[in-house]
Amino acid sequence: MVNQQGEELRSCIRNIPNFPKKGVVFRDITTLLQNREAFKKALDILYERYRGKQIDKVVSVESRGFIFGSVLAYRLGAGFVPVRKPKKLPSKTIRAEYQLEYGTDALEIHVDAIKKGDHVLVVDDLIATGGTAAASCKLVEKSGGIVVGLAFLIELSFLHGREKLKNYDIFSIITYDSE
Repeated sequence: MVNQQGEELRSCIRNIPNFPKKGVVFRDITTLLQNREAFKKALDILYERYRGKQIDKVVSVESRGFIFGSVLAYRLGAGFVPVRKPKKLPSKTIRAEYQLEYGTDALEIHVDAIKKGDHVLVVDDLIATGGTAAASCKLVEKSGGIVVGLAFLIELSFLHGREKLKNYDIFSIITYDSE
């Protein structure tokens, strides 16, 4: 993102080269989370974007998405719904599979977490290829919910995740245009 707030927050993110494999730069948000002003600013930006909109539930993917999604749900006066890897939720679930570079993975949500007609905001820390966000949207829609938007702290635009999500309103605070 080319605005001042995004640039200030970008400076709070630690870059770790060659993690988890050679050639990859990992964007470590733990340094932003430790900085109370930066953490508050990131959540304030998200809150200002979505306050006043009808949002019944905030859905977030484990685990870093929970950090932003739960706080944002609280501030918006919405319910919080966790999306997890298979067999991590204790009650009956529905599942959505998505493609990885070499194979597939899946996410699950409780069958009773989203009610028909619920307006849902999907929140995660990062959008890369868009697979987990797309699977989360499928889960919301399978449950009868309406996805009103997707919000991310970081977008790795060079991985083209928006292309998988072109039918949704997407907001990211910080964008990295290259590795």
